[in-house]
Amino acid sequence: MNVLLLYMVKASVYLAAFYLVYELFLGRDTMYRRNRIYILLSVIFSLILPLIRMPAWSSFKLPLIGKVLSDVFIYADQGQMGSSGVDAAGRTWMQGIAGVYLAGIILFGIKFLIDLGEITALILRNKRRGNHIIRFQGFNTAGFSAFGHIFVNGRLTDEEAGEIIRHEQNHLDRNHSFDIIFLEVIKVLQWFNPVIHMFDRSLRAVHEYQADEGCLKRGVPLGTYQRLILNQVFKSKVFTVTSSFSSPTLIKKRMIMMTKKRSNALANLKLLVVVPVIALVLVFISSCSQKNEPAGNSVEMAPPPPPPPPPAAAASETQDTPFEVVDEMPVFSGGEEALINFVAKNTRYPEAAKAKGIQGKVVVRFVVEADGRIGSIRVLKGADPELDKEAVRVIGTLPAFEKPGIKDGKAVAVWFALPINFFLK
Repeated sequence: MNVLLLYMVKASVYLAAFYLVYELFLGRDTMYRRNRIYILLSVIFSLILPLIRMPAWSSFKLPLIGKVLSDVFIYADQGQMGSSGVDAAGRTWMQGIAGVYLAGIILFGIKFLIDLGEITALILRNKRRGNHIIRFQGFNTAGFSAFGHIFVNGRLTDEEAGEIIRHEQNHLDRNHSFDIIFLEVIKVLQWFNPVIHMFDRSLRAVHEYQADEGCLKRGVPLGTYQRLILNQVFKSKVFTVTSSFSSPTLIKKRMIMMTKKRSNALANLKLLVVVPVIALVLVFISSCSQKNEPAGNSVEMAPPPPPPPPPAAAASETQDTPFEVVDEMPVFSGGEEALINFVAKNTRYPEAAKAKGIQGKVVVRFVVEADGRIGSIRVLKGADPELDKEAVRVIGTLPAFEKPGIKDGKAVAVWFALPINFFLK
């Protein structure tokens, strides 16, 4: 769950960057189709980009030989911990956050399903074969559209209903309902993020601008159309998953956009602004991730040169040089999690290091031999002689791997590396 929460936070940061560009550079243009596409792609990319990581340029990275296992965290006052690196209080706090997040998803999800059910029931009760116009009673709104149908309040005159139908038909022609449903689903997942709600309002505004533009292009007099909006706007209610005919918060902007001079094609060049903005966010998030998360195939190192290769005498009994990557990697009994837990439970914080207030990260490199045994143990990155000695000792107590590495159908020796973090409380 911690991974999911971290992912959602990263997605929120990207979404905020996209919205900043939209609000500062694009939102006032009359290029409605472009703005609609931008909003939808912004939401989509904000879900994809958190999965991308770039190497941080702020620190020197030295690639390790072989497979790098997840970090082990050892605390002096509370004994050993596994690769999560979170103590009991931290786990409780994270579980609380996760519980609130899941509760929000459930509540917003139920609300979304109720809205969908309400529209579906309205369609089933009032639908007439071959007619996509539905007259309804009971909602304080002039009209809206959804799922290929136009809903018009039964209290309206035929003239008013005709204008609203023409407006809502523009929504249907552009499939605006699908945009709204997509945003509603994302809002369920990102209910805590105010930016997604801002994007939702902006998308609904673009929908209204497009529908207004469509009506005016078909010959509806501007004055007549504006009077219709003013007559209906103060009686309307925005239906959550539909395109409502009029919204009080949009009335002023819609009036302005109807009379605004059309933006020219050069306005599309503003889209280039998003490239450096998102690039900066990508580098920032990737850098923070590499400072706070276990490194995948690299570990932060000081600039000194790598240690010399192990002597020939330390090679496996088959005299084969250990491999970095093989067809099938060695398998520890119970998997990597069991290996991490074994190291965590059997590591003891050296008393001498505790007395001196010493802590740090020790990276140990070792070989899983062709017969599964552990060999060639050495410190790749040291922190203190006492900590280094303990890290080497505990690696030496590892039982043989259940399955050795396989290359070209033969059992071979394979390099591994394990970061062990010693912390004082």
